[in-house]
Amino acid sequence: MKTLVYGAGAVGGYIGGRLCQAGHDVTLIVREITAKSIAEHGLSIVEDNETVTVQPTLKTSVAQTFMDEDAQFDLIIMGMKAYDLTEAIDHLVAFCPEPPPILTLQNGIDVERPLIQQFGADNLVIGALTTPVSKPSHSQILVERADRGLAIAPAVKGTSITQWEYMLQEAKIPTNALADFQSMKWSKAFLNIIGNATAAILNRSPGAVYKVDSLFKLEKQMLLETLAVMEALKIKLIDLPGSPVMKLAWGVKRAPNIVLKPILTNSVSKGRGDKRPSFQTDLMSGKGKTEVIFHNGAIAKAGRSKNIPTPVNMTLTTVLVGLTREELDWHDFDGKPGRLLAEVKRFES
Repeated sequence: MKTLVYGAGAVGGYIGGRLCQAGHDVTLIVREITAKSIAEHGLSIVEDNETVTVQPTLKTSVAQTFMDEDAQFDLIIMGMKAYDLTEAIDHLVAFCPEPPPILTLQNGIDVERPLIQQFGADNLVIGALTTPVSKPSHSQILVERADRGLAIAPAVKGTSITQWEYMLQEAKIPTNALADFQSMKWSKAFLNIIGNATAAILNRSPGAVYKVDSLFKLEKQMLLETLAVMEALKIKLIDLPGSPVMKLAWGVKRAPNIVLKPILTNSVSKGRGDKRPSFQTDLMSGKGKTEVIFHNGAIAKAGRSKNIPTPVNMTLTTVLVGLTREELDWHDFDGKPGRLLAEVKRFES
């Protein structure tokens, strides 16, 4: 199977590397410095103290990829961040206006809409990776927890995706095929927002955030808002590979704080392995981009459409976007829970 991985960072590199290990003809589109490193050392995947090194085909742009006469692929995997997807689609359209089936792996709610608008939904498969992976170097992927996996669902309900499920499973990527991509993506977003935006804004680890009672209550309110929006939209929460989302949601709604707090603290401390929360990583990078708009922002937007108040999700989105764009001073929020809580009060009023 000839597969193109467009956006081969940690997630795309992991999926592409495993497919290459399984004998598939894999091409990665990567940055020049990454291409140079992989060409020299190979692409290594480290999992459970075992290292596998593969040598995929390397390209540094869409234009370079499709200039080759044999640039015909059976599958394109879109592995870039959600905020880079629209630009990536523009490049893909220019050189491959009628692509093969696409597997898109972005986190966030409604992220796949530009792909559906451009290429249609019939050949689109939507994925949600719960396995935490990181990239310690340009040519190495570290799998931080092996007890998770990949969920995939068709953009059009009822479309068979068995072919892709088997291909991914045979490549040693634990994969579950699901029926409803909206339930899958909202359930993944429910997990992603835990200890993410709050930690980024306050510049503290999720574990440190959850030790503060007022911040724990803030996070709980954020999750309750999310569940209320999902209920109004009639979107069902579902479990994902290695992630008992429904049990966690039950605890958020019904368990007393004295029981729920250690559960959520354990979840944020262990759920991501050793990875820093993604929103915090993006903020520290100075790229001026954040995925909070596809998570807390999307939840707040959906809440407005159903007249569901979402002051915490709205606050976290507004503040983090302001920090990312340098419209707000990070020093005003760094380690200052009271400053963030004051912003929530403003949105509640």
